[in-house]
Amino acid sequence: MNRSGPQADARRALDATLGPVTLSVDGQPAHGADGEWLADVLDRTAARVPHVCYHPHLGPIQTCDTCWVRVDGRLARACATPVRADMTVETRGAEAAAAREEGMHRVLGQHNLYCTVCDRNNGDCDVHNATKAFGLDHQRYEFQPKPYAIDASHPFYQYDPDQCILCGRCVEACQNVQVTETLSIDWEAQVPRVVWDGGVPAGESSCVGCGHCVTVCPCNALMEKSMIGEAGHFTGLPERVFTPAVNVVKAIEPYVGTAPILALSDAEAAMRTASISKNKTVCTYCGVGCTFDVWTRERHILKVLPTGEGPANGISTCVKGKFGWDYVNSPDRLRRPLVRKGVGDQQRFEEATWDEALGTVAARMRAIADEHGPDSVAFIATSKATNEESYLVQKLARAVFGTNNVDNCSRYCQSPATMGLFRTVGHGGDAGTMDDIEAADLVLIVGSNTAASHPVLAARIRRGQKKRGQKLIVADLRRHEMARRADVFLHPAPGTDLVWLSAVTRYILDEGWEATEFLRDRVNGLEDYRASLAPFTLAFAEEKTGLSADVLRDVARRIVEAETVCALWAMGVTQHTMGSDTSTAISNLLLVTGNYGKPGAGAYPLRGHNNVQGCSDFGSVNTYLPGYQKVSDDAARARYEAEWGVTLSTTPGLDNRMMIDAIYEGTLKAIFLVGEEIALVDANTHYVQEALAKLEFFCVQDLFFSASARFADVVLAACPSLEKEGTFTNTERRIQRLYRVMAPFGESRPDWEILTDLAARLGHRWGYTHPSEIMDEAARTTPLFAGVRYDRLAGYASLCWPVAADGTDTPLLYLDRFHFPDGRARLYPL
Repeated sequence: MNRSGPQADARRALDATLGPVTLSVDGQPAHGADGEWLADVLDRTAARVPHVCYHPHLGPIQTCDTCWVRVDGRLARACATPVRADMTVETRGAEAAAAREEGMHRVLGQHNLYCTVCDRNNGDCDVHNATKAFGLDHQRYEFQPKPYAIDASHPFYQYDPDQCILCGRCVEACQNVQVTETLSIDWEAQVPRVVWDGGVPAGESSCVGCGHCVTVCPCNALMEKSMIGEAGHFTGLPERVFTPAVNVVKAIEPYVGTAPILALSDAEAAMRTASISKNKTVCTYCGVGCTFDVWTRERHILKVLPTGEGPANGISTCVKGKFGWDYVNSPDRLRRPLVRKGVGDQQRFEEATWDEALGTVAARMRAIADEHGPDSVAFIATSKATNEESYLVQKLARAVFGTNNVDNCSRYCQSPATMGLFRTVGHGGDAGTMDDIEAADLVLIVGSNTAASHPVLAARIRRGQKKRGQKLIVADLRRHEMARRADVFLHPAPGTDLVWLSAVTRYILDEGWEATEFLRDRVNGLEDYRASLAPFTLAFAEEKTGLSADVLRDVARRIVEAETVCALWAMGVTQHTMGSDTSTAISNLLLVTGNYGKPGAGAYPLRGHNNVQGCSDFGSVNTYLPGYQKVSDDAARARYEAEWGVTLSTTPGLDNRMMIDAIYEGTLKAIFLVGEEIALVDANTHYVQEALAKLEFFCVQDLFFSASARFADVVLAACPSLEKEGTFTNTERRIQRLYRVMAPFGESRPDWEILTDLAARLGHRWGYTHPSEIMDEAARTTPLFAGVRYDRLAGYASLCWPVAADGTDTPLLYLDRFHFPDGRARLYPL
């Protein structure tokens, strides 16, 4: 067995640049892409050969030897054979069949086959399925127990050496997909096994809990602890029963063969389908937008399985997305609405019916708006809820109450980056996708702890470094993981990123290294911008930032010499007082060096929450209607007025911070807060909490009784993403559907249902029965989303805005023009 075969690019078979070819398989024409692995082509034909170690997102590992075929007259592994035109493949010959069968017998010699009582017996065990496909009645090599105990030291998964076939999938995933490089196989041991950091228990190792190893394991050697004893009808047997039962079956196996035993396990697996649900969702932990199937039995989450179809993550997850869903079943969840009752020190919250709670909200907020005017009330949406729910929050504010007092938490993270991009290139979102980031020659990260905040994206950068030699420059105040992996780590004085970025840009211009043709053909304002850089000499930057002039020259040289550069930044930039200007400086640098409008380049402000991009995209912003149409734009406003049958205010509303100040000023009397924890998270918490206590009416809509809810008059019990349908928009501008995984907890309700019901009590019968109807309305009124429909987002399909009416989306922006009337970008003096 070749245990050190060439490693594959996980996306090789999906590369659109590979040309189509035709080959012959068992005398029949087959079609593939030039360079695609033959195993993938065979999987699409009737000539499919079983394989165990090969995985399309890992490439050839070449350890199981179950995919031998004859290629142009010679034996070859299908998993490691690139397809080419006119290739002749034979799968049915005796020589190849014998080689495959020998490989499968060796696999089974490593694995204790007890499928019927195995939690992995769900139709997706590659070892089980390959055994069936081969039709092996008897094992050639008897299984011998291995001298190792199960390693259950990790909090989320366990490793059973007895079940491990040493295929190497988990190692490949850890080494070359996650690139944490924790796992290896100890081939020097008398009995080889997978080891963590050379031999420590998994729970004491450098494992980050990403779950890649568990996801790609082809059997039950690595399994989620949430699966153990839970998946099957005959699983969960106590040890005193389990081992004797397995031994009895193994004792009769030589006489009856494996066929009847596998048939019994298949029957049991079929029984499981009635009780196990599998539903696709979108992760809620960060802006990457990972998608995966969630397996549940009633409310018990068996496992999270990335299928490989997720456009942002493929087979990847992080510890939160793979294992962090316990909160959904927390006993602390709100089961039904709460209404504050009593007076003075005798006030307390009591559970209420939805009719009472929503009736109270409608009556109190309407009375305040009628007495003090529409701008006496305000609304705060959440970036954890769906696009459709953000749309309804701003619709409730604008169409029902007549105010633009609506905002969301992106005020503190997304908005400064968006402003920098509005100024320079026109769209407030990532220039491309994470494929572009991984493909870039150089990645510049400013103010982002990417490995901690966007782990799956960080893994893609690590892959780019390891497999393609991608260069990395990191500027941050801490020497975190990405800083340690960087080719250049910059440690500037706090708050001085604008200075060194401008100095580097000036140095590039002074040296004549700018992208002359790009600037001439596609960018305005060069001379004014050049003049504005006069103060930003290298000497000035050295004084202010603490970075040496030589280091800054090196950074400039590296950026100019790279064919493509992607710049990433996050809250280390945006939450500074100069966040908008520093974001602008980053974009200016990219423009000067010609790093827009081509694959592998552009600006990538990393969105923090799962839907912080979409929450603003869909209009929960005090100055913009959905799609970043200004509230002062007569044409845009007319579309919504016609759709909603109301007259809209042209006065920009209050943002989050202005709302708090307005409470002290006595002009803001009521707030409707959806899913945000402003009492703890917003700056100057005592100031915020004292303001909330001054409100005449405060409604909080959330999953838990939060710190903010302590100040509320009514608390409405909402649902998390697993209990509803809708869409999220990730940091790539990628809109993706999520499906309901389980029923709402107690009497809690999805946000969109609550908002629709509240609007009806205020005399506005929207009539939505499904979130798709809300999206249809948004598409009718918002050019940015014109072609977004749920049927175009079915399953794992996605769309990156802008989306044309015919459904054509835009994964890579600015190929032909920037988002300004003349199509040219703008260098913005600072």
